[in-house]
Amino acid sequence: MLHDSVNPENVKRVNELLRPYVRRTPVIEVDGKDFGLPSVQIFLKLESLQHGGSFKARGAFANLLSREIPKAGIVAASGGNHGVAVAFAAKALEKPARIFVPNIASQEKIERIRSYGAELVVGGDRYADALAASDKWASESGALPVHAYDQVETILGQGTLGLEFEEQCPQLDAVLVAVGGGGLIGGVARWYENRVRVIGVEPEAAPTLTHALEAGTPVDSPAGGIAADSLAPKRIGQLALPIAQTYVNRVALVPDEAIQEAQLALWKVLRVVAEPGGAAAFSALLSGRYKAGAGERVGVVICGGNTTAVDFEHANSKKAS
Repeated sequence: MLHDSVNPENVKRVNELLRPYVRRTPVIEVDGKDFGLPSVQIFLKLESLQHGGSFKARGAFANLLSREIPKAGIVAASGGNHGVAVAFAAKALEKPARIFVPNIASQEKIERIRSYGAELVVGGDRYADALAASDKWASESGALPVHAYDQVETILGQGTLGLEFEEQCPQLDAVLVAVGGGGLIGGVARWYENRVRVIGVEPEAAPTLTHALEAGTPVDSPAGGIAADSLAPKRIGQLALPIAQTYVNRVALVPDEAIQEAQLALWKVLRVVAEPGGAAAFSALLSGRYKAGAGERVGVVICGGNTTAVDFEHANSKKAS
């Protein structure tokens, strides 16, 4: 059953709240022939240029601006990007924050969380371990938990990306969106309401939405692969699943090799840096796991850029020495 509060009108309301705090990220139109897809028009939404390096800033600010924050502050669990976003939002709004991340979180994301002044706790093997630890801290301290995806405010915040994308590119036929816990695809799909085909993209090593759609309910799924720090929760969110059942056209599964190839192609052709999760949606198009029709106008969300795969600081320091 769809949650009544997750609707386009509330996405519009939250969008007005967020305007002073988030970037209106650019869209670039790319000739498909640059990537071996001559009959496709590609529109890349570069949410990797958002504050904190990913779309997660939208959901973080939506929570902090819509909910009462106790004196104990905010607590969040994250594979990395949500933690970065919550730490950034907490700093901007001058609120204390404690972030729990698992051991698989990338060093880049850990360093960014620390740079924003949040208290960081690293431990456990997967996101689910960090979530359990954060829930325990919330109950002990009274801090406000800000869920990475299974929270109304989070989904509404991510839905503002869909609103913005439609304003920038009203002519799209399909939009490809990476899936982790479901907050992003839930918000985007709920905004579009089948006006365009919304295609979910998951790593083969973390098929959380695929398994949930097959079972008709969220179920435990594998949580591995190169995008495990952003697209591999234990299961899809309770709020996102009914949205996906109603408004997501289909889900494409992509292997790690296709994600890596998409990362490289984005860099070589456009000089766009994307982390594995950020390149996942594009990998479905590039690999043919999503086959676009002739003349199709395809929107692709490049949802995160927090990676050290292109390490300019390290390269420059070596050159200087």
